[in-house]
Amino acid sequence: MKTKYITLFPMLCLFLMSVKPLPSNMAIVQKSSQELKIVGVYDGHEGYGYNFISTHKDDGSEFTMTFQKVDEAVIKEYDLDADLFLNQKFEVTYTLKTVVTKDENGFDDENEVYTITRLKAL
Repeated sequence: MKTKYITLFPMLCLFLMSVKPLPSNMAIVQKSSQELKIVGVYDGHEGYGYNFISTHKDDGSEFTMTFQKVDEAVIKEYDLDADLFLNQKFEVTYTLKTVVTKDENGFDDENEVYTITRLKAL
């Protein structure tokens, strides 16, 4: 009986070492996705995204929303990389997706991705 364990244990160890872990940047779970709207003034494009200035309904304070992605159809209609639409007011329809990835230490890392799905000039 001991001989079986002595033989099977090293084989099990070799098998476990041959299994490749998931890449650290691979998305494992899309935690949520929802469609939302804001009204904001276009404040330009930076390397990290497209900025819109909006106001909180409760106290009137301003905040900046940054959208990392824009749907292809929106870009065809509104070239947000050009200065043509700066300081123009829009109704922005967007999705918010929270994607969970694993970091190099195996811990969950949550990233929120804001994507503009529609723009309506006001």
